[in-house]
Amino acid sequence: MQTTAVTAAVPSGAVIRYALVAAAAVAVCAGIVLGAGGLGMTGRITLAVFAVATLMWMFTPVDDTFVALAAGLILITVGALEAEVLFGSLGEPTIWLLICAFVLAAGISRTGLATRAAAFFVSGARTVRQLAHLTTAALVASAFAIPATSGRAALALPVFLALAGALRERRRVVLALALIFPAVILLSAVATLIGAGAHLITAEMLAQATGDRIGFVQWLLLGTPLALASSHLTAEAVLLMTTTREDRRTPVAIRAEDIGEAAGTRTTGPLTEHQQRSAALLGVVVVLWCSEPLHGVPPAVVALVGAIVSCSPWLGTVRMGDSLKTVPWSMLLFMAATMAMGTALTASGAAAWIAGGLFGGGSGGRGTPAWLFIGTVVVVSALAHLVLQSRSARSSVLVPLVIAAAAAAGVSPAAAAFASTAAAGFCLTLPSSAKPVALFHQVEGVPTYTSRDLLRVSAVLAPLTVALVLAFALHVWPLLGLPV
Repeated sequence: MQTTAVTAAVPSGAVIRYALVAAAAVAVCAGIVLGAGGLGMTGRITLAVFAVATLMWMFTPVDDTFVALAAGLILITVGALEAEVLFGSLGEPTIWLLICAFVLAAGISRTGLATRAAAFFVSGARTVRQLAHLTTAALVASAFAIPATSGRAALALPVFLALAGALRERRRVVLALALIFPAVILLSAVATLIGAGAHLITAEMLAQATGDRIGFVQWLLLGTPLALASSHLTAEAVLLMTTTREDRRTPVAIRAEDIGEAAGTRTTGPLTEHQQRSAALLGVVVVLWCSEPLHGVPPAVVALVGAIVSCSPWLGTVRMGDSLKTVPWSMLLFMAATMAMGTALTASGAAAWIAGGLFGGGSGGRGTPAWLFIGTVVVVSALAHLVLQSRSARSSVLVPLVIAAAAAAGVSPAAAAFASTAAAGFCLTLPSSAKPVALFHQVEGVPTYTSRDLLRVSAVLAPLTVALVLAFALHVWPLLGLPV
């Protein structure tokens, strides 16, 4: 009886899935170890571990961080990776930059400053189009203060609830806003290095593979124009697809008080003392980040100073212990492990071997036109969310291969890696494609969008995003110091 009960508790579908993944993993490992001609045994083992990890990220519910750490441990055991590389990844400046950025964000969130700024933006709207684009501007601005898309989505949700409440009789307008919020949150993340963990993975892998690092200021210079263009184009496209001309002509009246009531914070009157402190601190930190070439202080050090001030007993707005609870430690461990995996993939020659297979090996790939190579990278990266839901996992898999392939094709690895990461920010097709999409898909008491709505909008936004990233990569970024 006990055996029967245990057996019944395991869904047959899950058993079949694990069995298929295990069979695929064995077949892939055997094929790599036995058939990877020209690649040393260390490279073959590294490639096999990388392939199995990717299969598990794609097809099993096993935690991504667990898979990455287990893969790192196996690589250390077989000698493909030094233990110091794995453990040292946690000490990279980009990891510390993200930790301190989350501490800063915790202090800003605690004061209600972000909600108040959003209320200031959207309360000035008088038409639906103005509301859509002012909301977009506020969400883009939030990328410079709040790291990670999921954190920005959580802070934006009360603002959406207030707007949905004020527009409850205008179903199509609410639908448009429900789609605009997660879409802009995801696409605007490319504005800053701290916008997503995938950005830091790309920056570190590029630095380790080529010695060419995209710093905070350069990322800001390259990413902000794309974030603004893609976000506002997306808002306009969604508006045209979901509302009628009459919807857009009918005036709207949004009060800042309504947003404050939904968020549980005061959004009118003078700034509180804590809000003034947070605003001043954020302004100083952002200015110092943007002026790094003038003073030479690394962004991670600036963020650390800001985090200490934010948590200080005299000037701070949040306790250190409370702010550290907001740091996504699992994601940081995942980033460290996957950066180490990328190092092993490059050092073992596995990434170059894959690139040689894709582009004919040696210098044969140099006949590939730059526009065709970048276009292929952008399309694959934009579609990768259909099989890899984690943005960081997508960069962990794609970036080492893109860097190696770019070298074989005679294309700038930095340009290819940046284009891949920018395109991978598109993940709107399914409710499970990204956390912000899932969050706004199920909002208690407010009907938002269906899976069919997402598919319909994604069919337009996907090619729009691909075309925009490709245009920036070929025509705009070279003018800003990142030639193809």
